[in-house]
Amino acid sequence: MPDGTAVVEIWTDGGCKPNPGPGGWAALLCYRGQERELSGGEAETTNNRMELTAAAEALEALKRPCRVVLHTDSEYVRNGITRWSTGWVRRKWRNASGDPVANMDLWRRLLEISARHEIEWKWVRGHSGNVNNERVDQMATAARDALGIAYPRRTRK
Repeated sequence: MPDGTAVVEIWTDGGCKPNPGPGGWAALLCYRGQERELSGGEAETTNNRMELTAAAEALEALKRPCRVVLHTDSEYVRNGITRWSTGWVRRKWRNASGDPVANMDLWRRLLEISARHEIEWKWVRGHSGNVNNERVDQMATAARDALGIAYPRRTRK
């Protein structure tokens, strides 16, 4: 397991517009005064998939087992990894209703990567002035916009 007392601070975010639709994800990794930004996008995805991808990509970027504090504004990610996943695994990747777990591929990926590290999963309220959360939100939006996919604006009837 991780050695030493240094902690890698990670902020992640992901989103789509519209949902589902083109999406972007981003992560900011901070360690001993150094920062690393990661981001990417997909043409057709969902908010939840982008949130999960951001966390997985950030943890995969770590070259050795680490102590991590991962900040996410997604209760879906935090609750899934800290509360729900144990039951999903026990029920052979079925949710409480007996249906297959949504985004099972990404949950399995995230669980596998998470096992390498000592992680504290922290939820932060989105769009509430947290500088690093706002930063990764902007990065994820830029990654989505870089795809160059324009969807017509939906109007209410």
